[in-house]
Amino acid sequence: MAYARQVFDRITDPNVVLWNAMFKGYAENEFYRETLILFNQMKKRDIRPNGFTFPFVLKSCAKISASREGLEVHCFVIKSGFEENSFVGTTLIDMYSGGGDIRSAYQVFVEMPERNVVAWTAIIGGYISIGDVGSARHLFDGALERDIILWNTMVSGYVGSGDMISARRLFEEMPTRDLMCWNTILIGYANCADFDACERLFKEMPGKNVFSWNGLIGGYARNGWFFEVLGAFNRMLRESDVAPNDATLVTVLSACARLGALDLGKWVHVYAENNGLMGNVYVGNGLIDMYAKCGSIDNSINVFNSMSRRDLITWNAMIGGLAMHGHGTNALNFFDQMRNAGERPDGITFVGVLCACTHMGLVKDGFTYFRLMREDYSIEPQIEHYGCMVDLLGRAGLLSEAMDFIRKMPREADCVIWSALLGACRVYKDVSLAEFAVKQLIRLEPKNVANYVVLSNIYGEVGRWEDVARLKVVIREMGVRKLPGCSLVEVNDGVIEFYSSDKRHSQTEEIYEVLWRLTELSKLSGYEPELEDHVEGN
Repeated sequence: MAYARQVFDRITDPNVVLWNAMFKGYAENEFYRETLILFNQMKKRDIRPNGFTFPFVLKSCAKISASREGLEVHCFVIKSGFEENSFVGTTLIDMYSGGGDIRSAYQVFVEMPERNVVAWTAIIGGYISIGDVGSARHLFDGALERDIILWNTMVSGYVGSGDMISARRLFEEMPTRDLMCWNTILIGYANCADFDACERLFKEMPGKNVFSWNGLIGGYARNGWFFEVLGAFNRMLRESDVAPNDATLVTVLSACARLGALDLGKWVHVYAENNGLMGNVYVGNGLIDMYAKCGSIDNSINVFNSMSRRDLITWNAMIGGLAMHGHGTNALNFFDQMRNAGERPDGITFVGVLCACTHMGLVKDGFTYFRLMREDYSIEPQIEHYGCMVDLLGRAGLLSEAMDFIRKMPREADCVIWSALLGACRVYKDVSLAEFAVKQLIRLEPKNVANYVVLSNIYGEVGRWEDVARLKVVIREMGVRKLPGCSLVEVNDGVIEFYSSDKRHSQTEEIYEVLWRLTELSKLSGYEPELEDHVEGN
């Protein structure tokens, strides 16, 4: 656009067509402020606009929420005699409704001498955007002309409000349905976690594109059904001729990260390389996160180094991954590189930085970064940042300082902060502070038996067996069981869950036989298991 502007400025007397070409270029390339500046220059030169001028200018006003400028443009529309132009009127409706001024949008709509289906869609979409689905439906029922886009808009309104009964009823009334509307209903069921209905609809669909598969896969991911994410992805590869796109891979990589499915994550990496998707920054970010959470931090670094373009998420994933793996020095070095590259950190960045300081015991540096966050970047610390600082002090054995820090916090400590303090109390055997921390945890999460177990372990380690017995009675009377430990293991093309003392697996006997042999081999090598829980949780 810079070169186009240079050429435009050299033209002595550009006509309205050339002005419109510049407006179009600026608006389509999201240079909205420049669009308005150029429009003011056009007015100063007394160039008369036409019906194609205003839509680009009004769109720019809407995109940057320039309500005052929008009113001025509207006045100029009337002054120029274009208030009855349906194309201009529709963009006025979009501008007002996009800014939340639905009354002005409706006023423009009712004053239009001719209302085509585009105008009806704009005003109905405006009411939907502010959550007034009832008014949108009232207008929809009064529209004399309806095309498939208008039907889809109304169905989407019901889906967005979570009213799948009305959405499905209207869907069934549609004279014709395109794939977009099928996908809208599919995503609606997925968002409501009604996966029985979602799968039934998915099977009924006359045709499926990548958005259909992404709707199903993404729905599973948003609701935490990560095994189903991998299952649907496998079906997509084996049962359809639809190729995954970058959004598919990002969702699957996120599921791999949550499940520890490293082998499948590596396969996705190869697929991305072979199909030209490694240049996509979102795929790169997903790979960095997946490798870090699956324990392969070296691969995260390799992906980072191979990326031609990086954004804030790229740096955050890398810094957080290194901190999580205990590579504190590298994490802080990456933070310095990030700042030198001109990337502005956010709150997530500083969580990774503070975690890096925690793992290295850098108390002084931790407080330096904590102040830097607010003083240099105007980022107000959130509860997670305070939690990092408590963990930093606790791990360093500065328990009284940690308690003092909690007292001075501008917000109430949550269970994560008290758990961090309790963990430090266990390491340094501070019984009285541990008891205080547990009281706070009981107040916040009374049914969490793990807090009692940690306190019991502390009592046991200092020889207070009567207190261990007392807690055992308390837990029994609560009737709460500790959640069994769970491990996820990749087997062939899937991931299998194994729970502590679980005997539901069809190969239970063979599994326990192998575990017994592994335990015996470990003992022969000098291994002695640590049995730390003095209160039985399951």
